[in-house]
Amino acid sequence: MKKLFMIFAGLICVLVIAAICAIGLRTANDKYVADSYPLKYEDEVEAAAKKYNVDKYLVYGVIKTESNFDPDARSSVGAIGLMQLMPDTFDWIQTYYVDEDYKKYTVKDLDDPAVNIDYGTHLLSILLDMYGVEDTALCAYNAGVGNVDSWLSDKRYSDDGKNLKEVPIAETENYRHLVEQNKSCYKKLYEESSGK
Repeated sequence: MKKLFMIFAGLICVLVIAAICAIGLRTANDKYVADSYPLKYEDEVEAAAKKYNVDKYLVYGVIKTESNFDPDARSSVGAIGLMQLMPDTFDWIQTYYVDEDYKKYTVKDLDDPAVNIDYGTHLLSILLDMYGVEDTALCAYNAGVGNVDSWLSDKRYSDDGKNLKEVPIAETENYRHLVEQNKSCYKKLYEESSGK
């Protein structure tokens, strides 16, 4: 019953966000919508997106979905900060992907929005390179590389080993759609209004 409720609640959220985006964000409710989709930590997001060649609206979509811009967010499983990084993921990035200048950081530094956004965006970049499909990379960001690799090799979930036609974890299924909807809203609100 709890699983069905989570799926239903997730789908309702996705549908509401899709409806807001579909009607266009240039309405009398612009202030409300802009408040709901803030450009907080803009300098940090811009810097990390440029550094790792990741769409900044994807970064905003992940932050909105993961923590709703609460730098003190903690999950029940131990994820930390704006982009909800797990300590073991931080250690993995430190071990395999980060140059010596970044070795000065520890898990405690994930409370710093700039560090959290940098590492979260770096992780997105790694996963995008690894899978080549944004939707699949988002599933790995949420459920882990091990789960996604096993799903991609299972014909029940993937026909081509790259795209997931079905995700067996309801939270991850909802997550990938919600991030994409949040990204789309950010693009509509800020990219289209700035004419870029």
